[in-house]
Amino acid sequence: MKKQIKTTEAIFPMPVLLIATYNDDGTVNVMNAAWGTMLERDMVALNLTETHKTVQNIKKRKGFTVHIADAKHVTEADYFGIVSGNKVGDKLAKAGMTCVKSEAVDAPVINELPIALECAFVEYQGDENGIGVIGKVVRVSAEESILKDGKVDIGLLDAIAFDPYTHGYYRVKERVADAFSEGAKLKD
Repeated sequence: MKKQIKTTEAIFPMPVLLIATYNDDGTVNVMNAAWGTMLERDMVALNLTETHKTVQNIKKRKGFTVHIADAKHVTEADYFGIVSGNKVGDKLAKAGMTCVKSEAVDAPVINELPIALECAFVEYQGDENGIGVIGKVVRVSAEESILKDGKVDIGLLDAIAFDPYTHGYYRVKERVADAFSEGAKLKD
């Protein structure tokens, strides 16, 4: 029997996304955003309020990058989530990480993270039913070390997910079945 529990943010896994932007002075701001997803094949949605320095930067620069956090950088990823860009100017430098400027958008690509979605700002939806930041993915770059047959291998990426039940991070690593074929076993 199921028991009622006190939580509303109960979807697991939640991706650990690191959103990178430039501040007005050219330093780099990075935030940890577990509330993000794909809207379409080339559109991302980040459920962020306008109080975030990241959102202010995105609106000014019209570009941002989305990195999928990996287990190797869990300390840095958590730091980016607990320290506000409104209070700390160059969070990337404080975390000991480096970047290069995206060739596609006005945003930094973090060198140490294995995958980056380079996004152009589309709109901000801020009403009570709005999602927040909407961006168009204009380029994806990935380290060769996480590619298998030209595609990202999730096991090699060693991505982490956020657990809203206990506030933990978990590895997303092991493939258990092939999508779009496993269910065929139940078809007539």
